[in-house]
Amino acid sequence: MERNKKTTGKVAGIVSNLVTVEVDGPVAQNEICFILFGKERLMAEVIKVNGINAFVQVFESTRGLRVGTPVEFEGHLLEVTLGPGILSRNYDGLQNDLDKMEGVFLTRGEYTDPLNRIQKWDFKPLAKAGDSVTAGSWLGEVNENSIPHKIMVPFKMEKRYTVKSVVAAGQYTVDETIAVVTDGEGLEIPITMVQKWPVKMAIKAFKEKPRPFKLLETGVRCIDTLNPITEGGTGFIPGPFGTGKTVLQHAISKQAEADVVIIAACGERANEVVEIFTEFPELDDPRTGRKLIERTTIIANTSNMPVAAREASVYTAMTLGEYYRSMGLKVLLMADSTSRWAQALREMSNRLEELPGPDAFPMDLSAVISNFYSRAGFVYLPNGATGSITFIGTVSPAGGNLKEPVTESTRKAARCFYGLSQDRADSKRYPAIDPIDSYSKYLEYPEVQKNLTEKVGDQWLTNVLKAKDILLRGKEAMEQINILGDDGVPMAFHDRYWKSELIDFVILQQDAFDAIDASTPLKRQQYMLMKVLEVTDASFNYSNFEDVSVFFKEVINLFKQMNYSEFESDTFKQHEASLNQLLDQRKN
Repeated sequence: MERNKKTTGKVAGIVSNLVTVEVDGPVAQNEICFILFGKERLMAEVIKVNGINAFVQVFESTRGLRVGTPVEFEGHLLEVTLGPGILSRNYDGLQNDLDKMEGVFLTRGEYTDPLNRIQKWDFKPLAKAGDSVTAGSWLGEVNENSIPHKIMVPFKMEKRYTVKSVVAAGQYTVDETIAVVTDGEGLEIPITMVQKWPVKMAIKAFKEKPRPFKLLETGVRCIDTLNPITEGGTGFIPGPFGTGKTVLQHAISKQAEADVVIIAACGERANEVVEIFTEFPELDDPRTGRKLIERTTIIANTSNMPVAAREASVYTAMTLGEYYRSMGLKVLLMADSTSRWAQALREMSNRLEELPGPDAFPMDLSAVISNFYSRAGFVYLPNGATGSITFIGTVSPAGGNLKEPVTESTRKAARCFYGLSQDRADSKRYPAIDPIDSYSKYLEYPEVQKNLTEKVGDQWLTNVLKAKDILLRGKEAMEQINILGDDGVPMAFHDRYWKSELIDFVILQQDAFDAIDASTPLKRQQYMLMKVLEVTDASFNYSNFEDVSVFFKEVINLFKQMNYSEFESDTFKQHEASLNQLLDQRKN
């Protein structure tokens, strides 16, 4: 890709942030260029080449830009810089360190270094002279906020190499040579802690990428119990405005069993992004006892930033995730919201005057989304270690319409669907995940079923399907009661409806702001589901339909007290004893 001489050109046309450049030499698809506008250098990416014209999307405002402005092509694709010091950082979609920028507003044409070049890191060698290595092989490690950050052979080095030397343990900056390797011809190649990688290309420094099979615990009951996601799995959360997408993402980020969390705020409203910036540094990490921000990277592109940067931000986030996955770490990647990314694709497609698909989105929208989701996954590294990227995106369908193209395309790509319901949100049933419409295709995988059997027990899947059936039958009973009235249906309908409400209140609903109820370990989830199903399997005496609701409200209250108590504590056991007493009085 690198060329001896830089290609140059001149601006020939401007349509908002789509600029046509007349070039005097070769250019490549997705190549980076800079428009030299006065003292400002505006970064852009080639998205289409037609003869001597290159169409570029500019990552900055093009206000004031004129035809004839000179352009310089860089000879490389849109890249991220990889190295120690990425965690705890706040980046934009081009990996500019936002904390290094001055002033309240971002200055056009200002780009900052994503890494700290002065800081010294405690390096510990892992490889030795004579070792045979390839791209992604671990040469050493440094401690990055308590995460073992592996220093690897750059991913661009595709051959097999021999380690000539590795520096001794000690303190080094990221730009100092920490190892020298030789190729087959004996050419020596120095390696530092820094490398670059193009964001639109997947990092494939792994040996094998099987279907995900291990359950990923999120601590959120309506996900782990009913529709679990796997380590290296993909899921998405569609839902209209105000149904709790952001709070649910925060809960999963805080509690899921991941080593590294990457949040891509790709086109969300500025106030929601500011919420992430202010809340995450304050959140305590239940896994390490430190601050959650220490193992988190935030990539922010708000809805008032240029649309092209939204597309860059999701790819930048995924590439950073692949980098940490190559270190043998579990990465959780959250994107909020991929609808804004799709809108950016639509905008650029329309400006290029391409043939539109449904709702004017690009014809290849489904392929672009599928290709992106496929970069997540569970991998075996060449040294036998495992790593994973679990990707959960949110979708903001206009008017809550789940049939629109972005939701439909994402549904084809993602294995888990967590649909947020406006009705559940309005009735304050949080998380507002609809238990009937949502699903996890991982439950169909034999290897996932085997993992669940080993981890939770033989009867777990049977009990989960039983709970789903009770919820569905309860919904049908409620519809009949609403149509015919309370006294127009048999007592069995009230019994069926309230048994489904018991599962709803005890298993599905969760208090994200309570210290104990916010996160539920799988062992506790199993115990509580078994306890609830004991109640739903039993038959009780009622004198009339009002008696049914009074009884179940008492049962639900005692279960909720158990949810708010430390598992297997004295308080928990007291509430359980009261519950058992109440049930025994009513049983047939």
